[in-house]
Amino acid sequence: MPAYAIAHLQKAAPHPEVIEYIERVCATFEPYGGRFLVHATPHEVKEGSWPGHVVVIGFPGITEARAWWDSPAYREIAPLRSRHIKGDIILVEGVPEGYDPTATARAMREALPTE
Repeated sequence: MPAYAIAHLQKAAPHPEVIEYIERVCATFEPYGGRFLVHATPHEVKEGSWPGHVVVIGFPGITEARAWWDSPAYREIAPLRSRHIKGDIILVEGVPEGYDPTATARAMREALPTE
């Protein structure tokens, strides 16, 4: 099942360390089968507020995503970004092929108190 690293990063002034991070980051996730799915592209807010930038990196699975995040190569360059750009980053598993949300709705309906 695929997994994703999703970052919601606040806007920041350009900095040489951020540029270095961007230049080096692909080499840290490629060994784990990672690839950019969203990076440096505009987004359109439809509800709520989402200032800043969105980054999505896809991985073959959550094991690979965790291995990348914990890897010495990534841990070495992460401060180049985090010193200059605040944000939230999550790792999340995708849903399997053929996922049916009606099964989730059914389980939620069954958990409702009966009147």
